[in-house]
Amino acid sequence: MTPLLHPFLVNQPFGDPAVYVEFKFAKRAVLFDLGDLHALNARKILRLSDIFVSHIHVDHFIGFDQVLRILLGRDQEVRLYGPAGFLDAVEHRLGSYAWNLVERYVSDLKFLATEVRSASEARSAVFRLQNRFRREGAGEHFLVDGMVLDDSTIRVRAAVLDHGIPCLAYAVEETAHVNVWKTRLLEMGLPVGPWLRELKNAVLRGDPDETKIRVWSKRDGTNKDLFLPLGRLKTKVLRIVPGQKIAYVVDAAFTEENARRIVELAHGADTLFIEACFAQEDVERAALRYHLTTAQAGHLARQAGVRRMVPFHFSPRYKGEEARLRRETTEAFAGKAGPAPPPWRQSVSSSTTRSV
Repeated sequence: MTPLLHPFLVNQPFGDPAVYVEFKFAKRAVLFDLGDLHALNARKILRLSDIFVSHIHVDHFIGFDQVLRILLGRDQEVRLYGPAGFLDAVEHRLGSYAWNLVERYVSDLKFLATEVRSASEARSAVFRLQNRFRREGAGEHFLVDGMVLDDSTIRVRAAVLDHGIPCLAYAVEETAHVNVWKTRLLEMGLPVGPWLRELKNAVLRGDPDETKIRVWSKRDGTNKDLFLPLGRLKTKVLRIVPGQKIAYVVDAAFTEENARRIVELAHGADTLFIEACFAQEDVERAALRYHLTTAQAGHLARQAGVRRMVPFHFSPRYKGEEARLRRETTEAFAGKAGPAPPPWRQSVSSSTTRSV
């Protein structure tokens, strides 16, 4: 199976958090967190359709300015997602600039921002260049099980975690993965071509089986159009399997509730990007600062049954000790670090929260 989603860390593990996810067969990408984005070129930023922000600490939101600067002057619509207080943060960031010359732009850059307050409640607003990025159309709406995005290609769920302030973890999943059996195409006398993309899209949209799919076909030395029902093509030439899943977890205290939500969100993920901010010997420091340790990250990944774990967001205090941090997470993930550490039964006081 050729993966549709190709994720990678934008920065090295001691740098600002950001994970870029490319779509293999489309000029589209999504981004988890807005840390320093100077490692991303303009072409990659221009492909962004959705940006999922965990929280608005500076190392997770500073890159918004770079996205704004590159997109300005283009007709583009980007969806933004963040935790409680996110709409105010976007409004204030955009409002910190003067927009008195926007009438000179023929384009209209638009941000559709959604503030996730719980697994069932969200608020949204629109910010348009042509309206000088004033907040428009704010309204509340319901979510089902934290689902913040559900289109024909991907679904994205969010879980609210405790970092002294609300912090969102995310999981993105293909709606399905559609493979074409080329040998069976040959057997039916059907060509490989652009029509296969529309066939796949029809499957992902959930079109009825009786939908007619236009196929370009060459038979008996002549070219002619052939229309076949979607149901027949699904049965004869397609293999439909569950889609790829990627989870993203940062900045969370190791509490019982956080652990439960992380394991549930990341369950069965092909790849889990998870912070491992502190070494396990500094477990008390990690608790006071609402972060995970290496062993805690590894145990959570193991409990979630993920196929691959990518630890990152290492504290700068461990510069030069990357191999040690990776070893501790890997041993916990492999079950070689002893029993899972007990989580805090409740959050420590937010008054003790400090930066890493």
